[in-house]
Amino acid sequence: MPRVSIVVPCYNEEKAIKIFYNEITKIEKAMPSFAFEFIFIDDGSKDSTLEIMKELHKADSRVKYISFSRNFGKESAIYAGLLHSDGDYTALMDVDLQDPPSLLPEMMKYIVEDGYDSVATRRVDRKGEPVIRSFFARRFYHLINKISDIKLVDGARDYRLMNRRFVDAVLSLSEYNRFSKGLFEWVGFNTKWIEFENVKRSAGETKWSFWKLCMYSLEGIIAFSTLPLYLSSLFGAIMCFVSFIFIIFTIIRQIFFGGSAPGWPSMVCIITLIGGIIMLCIGVLGMYLSKMYLEIKRRPLYISKEECLSNERPDRTNNEKNE
Repeated sequence: MPRVSIVVPCYNEEKAIKIFYNEITKIEKAMPSFAFEFIFIDDGSKDSTLEIMKELHKADSRVKYISFSRNFGKESAIYAGLLHSDGDYTALMDVDLQDPPSLLPEMMKYIVEDGYDSVATRRVDRKGEPVIRSFFARRFYHLINKISDIKLVDGARDYRLMNRRFVDAVLSLSEYNRFSKGLFEWVGFNTKWIEFENVKRSAGETKWSFWKLCMYSLEGIIAFSTLPLYLSSLFGAIMCFVSFIFIIFTIIRQIFFGGSAPGWPSMVCIITLIGGIIMLCIGVLGMYLSKMYLEIKRRPLYISKEECLSNERPDRTNNEKNE
């Protein structure tokens, strides 16, 4: 019987886990041709998330869990879940039910019957989301599609069903700075997109602040585009040209009109502008350099302090990427 691994990253989700489990088991009963396993990843939660995972494991041996030693971030949780999933098919889902489990049978049909390697989801609206967040989210998708080789679908969710070949391809990309939405697109393969309307959280509150989303967007841009580096060089070339013109202008005025060139306030403004652009370019370069620094150190993506798994694949370990 084909196996389906359900990977569920969690961070302070004590109110949502049992609700999710009850919903996903209902969908499981509607798919009797498949054997399910549930892999919950506790991303350093400070509430009783881990205790609830243990309770579910005692009641259902198919429930497995990994608990991180601290909060390593959702990207690390996604990687850990995929790494320890050994099903023929793997579904990545959020625990808050904003990724409707009811779509799973349809998604499985596209993979099994139509031959797709993965089925991805996207929201067709952003009801209930702050207007300013929706505006900047759309601008991000528009920008990254312009400046990178990959194409991200506006409203794309992490909710995705993948076959074994697709999962192994994603795991082969072992970089430390991960942006899963981009990695899913980068590996290629045949992907079917399905749409659904935005769903409110079943319980709890979102852990993604506006600032965290902005930083996550920067991670994606840096990971999949080198255009900011080219723009920095372009700005530098333009300012050198402008400065050269000002120098010629000052020399000519000095020769023909004599006396020191007036206008020190405007000169201060120009110097400030040039200095600001220089600092901006150095900052962009520094961001790329910092990512290289993190990659070179080869630290593991996460450290597990406690886990309950029955993974039979000996080659899949937390330190695989460092070997």
